[in-house]
Amino acid sequence: MINKKAFEALPDDLQAIVRYACRAVNQELLAENTARNPAALKTLLNQHKVDMRAYPNDVLEQLRTLSAQAVAELAKKDEFSQRVYDSYSRFREDAMAWSRISELAYLKARETS
Repeated sequence: MINKKAFEALPDDLQAIVRYACRAVNQELLAENTARNPAALKTLLNQHKVDMRAYPNDVLEQLRTLSAQAVAELAKKDEFSQRVYDSYSRFREDAMAWSRISELAYLKARETS
């Protein structure tokens, strides 16, 4: 998170440095988490004997419904929140549609090989 006014007060070269640094840190954290999570999962399962279970679909559906209702209700409190919610909702739908034919399809294809 960056204070927009403080960021905009920076000269262009420093804004570029901040942008690049944020992108680099984001990419580095994503790569590190992707690399380290499989080992962490093995530790949970093998050393700590954690019994991993998926939530039942009906529980997930109810949680999804209740969560959507709560967030929609909060969004109605003011115009800015509603605009953010509407923008996020549109983005989420588009991202989910893309993920179904890209990442999800790729992961499912790898499971069978």
